[in-house]
Amino acid sequence: MVFGKHFYKYYFRYLHTFIFGALALVLVDLFQLEIPEIVGEIIDAIKEQTLSKELLLGFTERLLIVAAIVFAGRFLWRICIFGNGCKIEADIRNKMFRHMEKMSQTYFSNNKTGALMALYTNDLQTIRQSFGSGTLMFVDALALGILASIKMIKLNPMLTLFCVIPLVIVGAFAMLMRRRISRKVRRNLEAFSSLSDYVQESYSGINVIKAYVKEKRKELLFDGYNKENKDTCIDFVKDHAFVQVTIGAILSVIMVTIIFVGGVLIYQAQTGNIVTNFTPGNLVTFNAYFGSLIWPVMAVGDLINLRGQSKASEKRISELLDEKVEINDLLVEYHDIDPSTIKGEIEYRNLSFNYPDSTVKVLENVNFHINPGEIVGIMGGTGSGKSTIVELLLRLYNIEDDKIFIDGYDIMNMPLKLVRDIIAYVPQETFLFKQTIDENIAFSNSTLSNELIIDAATYSGVAKDISEFKDGYNTVLGERGVTVSGGQKQRIAIARALIKNAPILIMDDSLSAVDTITESYILNSLRTIRKDKTTIIIAHRITTLETLDKIIVVEDGTVTNIGTHQELLVKSEAYKKEVALQELEKEVEGDLNER
Repeated sequence: MVFGKHFYKYYFRYLHTFIFGALALVLVDLFQLEIPEIVGEIIDAIKEQTLSKELLLGFTERLLIVAAIVFAGRFLWRICIFGNGCKIEADIRNKMFRHMEKMSQTYFSNNKTGALMALYTNDLQTIRQSFGSGTLMFVDALALGILASIKMIKLNPMLTLFCVIPLVIVGAFAMLMRRRISRKVRRNLEAFSSLSDYVQESYSGINVIKAYVKEKRKELLFDGYNKENKDTCIDFVKDHAFVQVTIGAILSVIMVTIIFVGGVLIYQAQTGNIVTNFTPGNLVTFNAYFGSLIWPVMAVGDLINLRGQSKASEKRISELLDEKVEINDLLVEYHDIDPSTIKGEIEYRNLSFNYPDSTVKVLENVNFHINPGEIVGIMGGTGSGKSTIVELLLRLYNIEDDKIFIDGYDIMNMPLKLVRDIIAYVPQETFLFKQTIDENIAFSNSTLSNELIIDAATYSGVAKDISEFKDGYNTVLGERGVTVSGGQKQRIAIARALIKNAPILIMDDSLSAVDTITESYILNSLRTIRKDKTTIIIAHRITTLETLDKIIVVEDGTVTNIGTHQELLVKSEAYKKEVALQELEKEVEGDLNER
């Protein structure tokens, strides 16, 4: 059973199915208990030598009817109860995914991918079992336990009381073990999360591991994580097995005692020492009823163990669902902006910024203005804050009001979806999905025509490469685009941004993996197809920047100069130094080529 605040509602959402399944389960239990009674009657008839052909056919008919009802009932309750577990698992997974999509960059920086994936695998599987198997064990243990106890009392109250006392002790023992098992389950889930994260990271960086011949080192580290997962799992299994074996042993002792005491009662009745109607058939029936009680008592132990597991999983999933959505539209003022009216004017006013988990200023008093339709470059050294400037424009982090404006609107007061809809983005770390090339290019709108997809690939300089692939645009890319080169990945990502045709395009160092000829072709394409639309290009190469409308120079988180290539050669020492350095590199490369 699952009791967390995020999980109650599913009992009500699927209440009708739970009730129908529970009724089918109780019906099965009721008719199952008819079988021991019929068997007992047959034994007594044999003993009394009153069993006739007609009576035997009657017993057989009753058994067949019971079997048919039990068969139908078992099918129904499995479909209803276990089916609910699968449906609820899917519902919770959807809720988790939708909530996770709203999380900020900070959340994903602080939580590893492998650990998050463990929530979708181990933890959700435990929740599904709790809704499915947990409901089954609770209803079945309650119904079968009550029905069997009533029938046992009718046969022999004293013998029933003698059996019930040890069962209460068994229940108390199982309860005592619950908290201990819950702690061990949580440790195992945490160990599995660490193992999952390590494996995910290792597979992502497998090329680096091979290049540095560090397979053995990574294997040793993996062995450590795997051993921790194994040890915590075995630790939990030991306690689980101890509970099950102990309960099973106690029940076996009780069953043997029933047979002995029942046999004594029958013997004394036959010798005339006591007056009782307890027959051999009654003993067989009573023993079968008690056998029916074994499942409910064992189920209580399993239910307690499952509850211990689900409690740990509830907590971990609840921590995700309770995580505050930092980037939201709660304070939005401009609800009626028509996206088609956005021209792409951008202004930064005295913007300072530090990441949520740090007090160090990444940006300090950033000021600049971009006119609609300009192609603007941003240049600066590594770690100067270039990428942070454009990430803030996308509202990947919260900032103060009145710091960044698009067409005069404060982005903190614009709907989040609108802000991101009017911006096309090529990130510094190119990411492609494990889909076909045309699906990656048309990611912003899956209904785009093949002609538009080919045009975008042409403008980004990747159409020729795609045509050489065996399956062309239907080529399925490997995970994270590993089946294409770095330059091809960048150009496919550029095509994906161009086809969006947004008023603002951001390219964060997305020409670094292409040659200068392809770079020049792409820049000319941008001037052609993005006329009157704003484009921001972060780059290190001067050849990328020198033909742009203006260049913003960033040093140590501050904008130190803005101007054209020619203007910056006069007034910016940092820009002049970078130009000289890159010219020197060209000369050195030229000398080496001549040799």
